[in-house]
Amino acid sequence: MNLTSKRLYLLFLSALLKGASVGPMIMLVIFFDSSVLVTAFVGTAVAFVCFSAAAMLATRREYLYHGASLACCMSILWWVQIASSIFGGSTTVFKFGLYFGLLIFVGYIVVDTQMITEKAHHGDMDYVQHSFTFFTDFASLFVQILVLNMFRKMKKGRKDRRN
Repeated sequence: MNLTSKRLYLLFLSALLKGASVGPMIMLVIFFDSSVLVTAFVGTAVAFVCFSAAAMLATRREYLYHGASLACCMSILWWVQIASSIFGGSTTVFKFGLYFGLLIFVGYIVVDTQMITEKAHHGDMDYVQHSFTFFTDFASLFVQILVLNMFRKMKKGRKDRRN
């Protein structure tokens, strides 16, 4: 078994484990309203294609250096979540985390697309690593959009029940 085959198996294993970790949430969404799942998947696919295309059509290496800023923003989001769990969270903090996280993950799609394009331009054709990067970006964005859609649907359902 060569190195590429081993790396492909690890890619498949990571996809399996990601599916196993997101599976219970998807089952809950299907139980609640399956249209939310379809909307989240289509929204994720459209956002992924649009932002990847924008990164590929942009000036070479234009967004490549935003990776450090995105990592800093991810750190801020992490610290806000930790503080929220310690001191008690509110709906506002939850919504901030959802929308800010959505912005961060979309930014990572742009940066990673330009990073992979630049690596390919310099001869790095490591399709396993590039697939893993895109898969991670897609899965993170999907979960973020799914939670956001569920939150909005539950909020709308609560308003309808009151009336």
